[in-house]
Amino acid sequence: MLGLILLMVAVHAIRISLPDETDVTVLLLLAFIPSRYAGEAMLLPGGYLACVTSFVTYTVVHGGWLHLLVNCLWMLAFGSAVARRIGDQRFLLFSAFAGVAGALVHLMLHFGEQAPMIGASAAISGQMAGALRFVFRARPGAYGPGMGRDLTATPLASLSQTLTDPRILLFLAIWVVLNVSFGLSALPIMGVPSGSGVAWEAHIGGFLFGLFCFGFFDRPPEPAPPREEIE
Repeated sequence: MLGLILLMVAVHAIRISLPDETDVTVLLLLAFIPSRYAGEAMLLPGGYLACVTSFVTYTVVHGGWLHLLVNCLWMLAFGSAVARRIGDQRFLLFSAFAGVAGALVHLMLHFGEQAPMIGASAAISGQMAGALRFVFRARPGAYGPGMGRDLTATPLASLSQTLTDPRILLFLAIWVVLNVSFGLSALPIMGVPSGSGVAWEAHIGGFLFGLFCFGFFDRPPEPAPPREEIE
């Protein structure tokens, strides 16, 4: 997970060091732009290749340092639990697919539009959904007093268990309302550049992927080590 955060920071640091015209070209090359798929692929940087790569590359581009910082903090909050449970390689693959799912939902609802979509929020939404499948089931001090919650030994909740847990339902209700409210109104959201829209549909697409597909990336829980007996 740390590698992904460093990649996002590096991409933004490189972009702000470039001349404005070059930065715009890089942005258009990496961003997810629905009009690519409506006959404008060759009019944009990257051509037809970007029609494929931008499904993932848009997740490492951000509109400013605050936008990047907010996403990094959300990834630390939810992605760290997922990465610890399934390992770095599966975490990166899972995050990439969540980003693709978010882009597909955005494409279906905004086909042909020219506004570029950037940011890791769809991937992070998938990480959040994956984390909800196990974090509430972790027992405090699973390996002994004072050792916190062990997330690798926690059984994965089924979809029915997840969607009937009152704590999770409350969290989901608040999250969905906030996303739709910011997406459909002119209210500013922390980290999003002024004048930019919030791609809330992509967030929900990434979240639904994480909720329904996390089990395919999960690893069997690690058995707890035997407790030492002191005589």
